[in-house]
Amino acid sequence: MGGEPHAAGTRRKPVPGSRQHQKAARLTRRGRVVLWLIGVVAGLVLLAGGAGGWLYQRLDGNISASDIDDMLGGDRPVSLSPGAKNILMVGSDSRAGVNAKYGKDLTTMQSDTLMVLHVSADRKWGAVVSLPRDSWVEVPACDRSDGTRSAPRHSKINSAFAIGGDVGGAAACTIKTVEHNTGLRIDHFITLDFQGFEGMVNALGGIGVCPQQAIHDVKAHLDLDAGCQIVKDEKALGYVRTRYSVGDGSDIGCIGRQQELMQALTAKAQQRLTSPGDVYGFLDSATKSVTTDKALAGIQPLYGLASKLRRIPRERLTFVTVPNYPREVDVPADKANITWQYPQTHALFGARARDEEFTKAQLASGPTVAAGSVQVLVLNGTGRPGVAAAVARQLDTAGYSVTGTGNAPQSAQQTTVTHPPTGLDLHANALASRLKTATSPRTDPAAAPRVITLTGGDDYTGLFG
Repeated sequence: MGGEPHAAGTRRKPVPGSRQHQKAARLTRRGRVVLWLIGVVAGLVLLAGGAGGWLYQRLDGNISASDIDDMLGGDRPVSLSPGAKNILMVGSDSRAGVNAKYGKDLTTMQSDTLMVLHVSADRKWGAVVSLPRDSWVEVPACDRSDGTRSAPRHSKINSAFAIGGDVGGAAACTIKTVEHNTGLRIDHFITLDFQGFEGMVNALGGIGVCPQQAIHDVKAHLDLDAGCQIVKDEKALGYVRTRYSVGDGSDIGCIGRQQELMQALTAKAQQRLTSPGDVYGFLDSATKSVTTDKALAGIQPLYGLASKLRRIPRERLTFVTVPNYPREVDVPADKANITWQYPQTHALFGARARDEEFTKAQLASGPTVAAGSVQVLVLNGTGRPGVAAAVARQLDTAGYSVTGTGNAPQSAQQTTVTHPPTGLDLHANALASRLKTATSPRTDPAAAPRVITLTGGDDYTGLFG
């Protein structure tokens, strides 16, 4: 299976072997994991949909449901196309229950894979946007399952899943984070974790793997010799978890091994699931790994979703990664995270919100404009003290170069972005697309050279991310 291309404007392709090349490879493998997640959901519900009586009821009852509406609050993006559906899909690396012994020093839950599935209103096309887990974004305040509330902060996007306390709270915080940073309304969520993975593998009699080197990983509780062999029980779970004792110890190899095992699992399931006992053992474990919102919980709703996906022509189901570049371009000390690229990111999620197809060619068009290359003068047009300083702090956190602050010569109800007549059109457009307040940049003959002026008006509501 091929992954989606990494859209990066006109930036040169990463040099093979470089950290940028490794990061691109990681995103490509994550795109393949997206395909597996959708395939598992579609496959298990289609198989279970043919079961009858008590088996159907048992499997239907395995699927967990979380009522998260109250945790999402009322300040959410408006759905611009109610007939279309945006579904948040999370591959969860939970440390709860049977998985507690793996990585006890880690946060309870992390979203290992995160993507938004868009199904068009006419059900004739669909799209998956992968959100890399090392995306540096603003995580808003979230309610925890113990009744407390987290403080807003900037962090990796996958950290939102660890805040809620349980799967429902984790999903709610992740939805709030995605909506806050994209402006896209999320209608449903599906989480899949490794909780039932061991049972799925065992129901198939184990899965064949071929590690090129011996693996001895204390954290993953795994000891494997090099060469092809069958793994099951704890070894299967350890194989998809091992990271630090293999290769360069990065997440790249971990994702590759997960994808290898998932592909093998899918292929063997098609070969082996012929007896009622095998089918039940496999689906019993698989359905126990699924949690959804209340509206999507159950065999029938998931069967309906799978049927919609099956009807979409392959050539009209696209997979893309949110446009990005290394955050160290703006913050040299940060060598671990990425920043979303504007205006491409704004165009991508804007099209999804309007239920419009957005091609990979469109996503790759236009040059890369790093936030740190945009110099901004911030003016306060509201008359309220402290607004310019507050906006400047937001821009500085996002990586922009703030040249100064001050008061606008006159009050302004609407936020504006102005720039000199020549040379800064692309930079002004990139800044304007980052604002939650819709505004179109305009030229100002009197503007200072090489500087863009952002005048915060009464309608200013902050930045995406």
